[in-house]
Amino acid sequence: MDIVMWMLAGGVIGWVGFAYLGFDETQGMIGSVIIGMVGGLLGGRELAPMFGFAAAVPGDFSLNALFVALASAVACLAIANMIHNRYSI
Repeated sequence: MDIVMWMLAGGVIGWVGFAYLGFDETQGMIGSVIIGMVGGLLGGRELAPMFGFAAAVPGDFSLNALFVALASAVACLAIANMIHNRYSI
């Protein structure tokens, strides 16, 4: 269930980044949502346990891990936008 929440939160951040902030307009909305979802999954699955924000019981929900997933999605979108602006990929 946590994986779905992290990916959903990352997808929403990707959509907001595309719709309101204009990130990766040439890639389109789908590209931004996918980058956000991957960033959310990376943050919630890999980074949150490294920083000690994972739930004590593996099946429980952790709000701190969700915040790490959101921050990771924002970072992935920003990095993708910088790469696009620099190299026009």
